[in-house]
Amino acid sequence: MANISPITPRTVHTMVLYHAADLLWATKIKKTGEARGIACRPIRSIEMLDARLADSPVRGLVVDLDAPEAALELIRALRTRPAANHVRVLAFGPHIATEALEQARIAGADVVLARGAFDRRLEACLSELDAPPAS
Repeated sequence: MANISPITPRTVHTMVLYHAADLLWATKIKKTGEARGIACRPIRSIEMLDARLADSPVRGLVVDLDAPEAALELIRALRTRPAANHVRVLAFGPHIATEALEQARIAGADVVLARGAFDRRLEACLSELDAPPAS
């Protein structure tokens, strides 16, 4: 009789997606996530969002309101995907961009922060986004 190894379940790694308006924030988000063991992956379009949702267990989305049209479009798109209703959204932007911050809330962002607050709480924010949904 052949010696057959038992099949072990594959570890499923969750993911936080991000859309950053510049390389500084993209790098900061990715590196902070890596340091915490959180997979943070960039998206630049709704097509990329849909591809990630189709092939990965996405738990969070971070959008930079320095590119408000793209950020709001991504939030709205995510909120129309029934399979993604558990995905939490965090939007951040300049504190003086009050209209963009409010539009993010209206579009469906769960958390909206001024850039300084996001910067100070980045590690905690990513951990909260990557946490399993409350039952």
